[in-house]
Amino acid sequence: MPKVPLPPAPPLGAITSAFGRKGRDPLNKNRVSTPYVFGPVPSRRLGLSLGVDLLPRKTCTYDCLYCQVGRTTDRCAEPRDLVPVEAVIRQVAERLRECSADVVTLSGSGEPTLHSGIQRVIEAVREVMDMQVAVLTNGSLLWRPEVRERLLAAHKVLPTLTSGYEETFQRIHRPHPQITLARLLEGLSAFRKEYRGLFLLEVVFLAGLNDTDREVERLREVIGRIAPDRVQLNTVARPPADPGAVALDRDRLKAIMTFLGNRAEIVAEFQRKGTRGAGNGGRELLEMIRRRPVRAEEACKTLGLDPVTFQDLIRGFLDKGLVREEEHLGTTFYVISEREVPEGEQNSNGR
Repeated sequence: MPKVPLPPAPPLGAITSAFGRKGRDPLNKNRVSTPYVFGPVPSRRLGLSLGVDLLPRKTCTYDCLYCQVGRTTDRCAEPRDLVPVEAVIRQVAERLRECSADVVTLSGSGEPTLHSGIQRVIEAVREVMDMQVAVLTNGSLLWRPEVRERLLAAHKVLPTLTSGYEETFQRIHRPHPQITLARLLEGLSAFRKEYRGLFLLEVVFLAGLNDTDREVERLREVIGRIAPDRVQLNTVARPPADPGAVALDRDRLKAIMTFLGNRAEIVAEFQRKGTRGAGNGGRELLEMIRRRPVRAEEACKTLGLDPVTFQDLIRGFLDKGLVREEEHLGTTFYVISEREVPEGEQNSNGR
């Protein structure tokens, strides 16, 4: 994929010199035990994605009904320095020496723009590691000029929209009091005018909440004003935080796609043959589950595990109470337990 023509990122000083493609990482002696990098994992929208988590678990501006990571425990709206940027950059560089990926994606277990140092991570991955960078954001802080500026060097930005009505917006997202639909739409429109990368607007539909003709008509009007490059229609695909978040059937999604026009597409299930991660046994599998609910087939494909090895690892995690099984639409997902995962367990191979 050709690079998006953006102005060069500002120099990164010592970080730039430390993280070339070749050579030893000088920070390796101080390796941080808590991983900020996960995967690569299959993404329905981006391909094989190396994920970067800039946040403590469930730190977000929203508390969405449909969130696959669970209920928000730290709902906030002020960006701050949440995890050490140098450690994040080091771990991305280390992981990219071990595996290949299509893109480095800043997402994780909350809203990544809440980290005030996100720009430094984007610039390091883009300019030093020569990788495509995507940011999965709910878009709720883009009304702040400084937040918009921090994302300008990303190749792709994927914000989310669910409704053109304040009442529905509040019901679905349960946002921080500072966040309103008006501010969200203001930020999306302003960012669209300033940004030169690929702007992919995700629209998440929940049955009985935002799938009526009235809701869809307003969404078409709002999307027309924002004018994204593409509109990606999505629904609940994994166990949600709230049982009231129900997936929309594919026929209704197809009808909505037709109504929204040529820019709209339904996000397809990930399909890639012969993909094999550089997985490190139990640690990589547990980290994958920690970030989102996982199916057995998906984990085996991504981490290069055979089914017997996968079952052995999962049985060990279940026995220790690290993960639990959860059924969603007739499919078994493995979900991280609510209790904190001990540091030692993150590096174990199941039993």
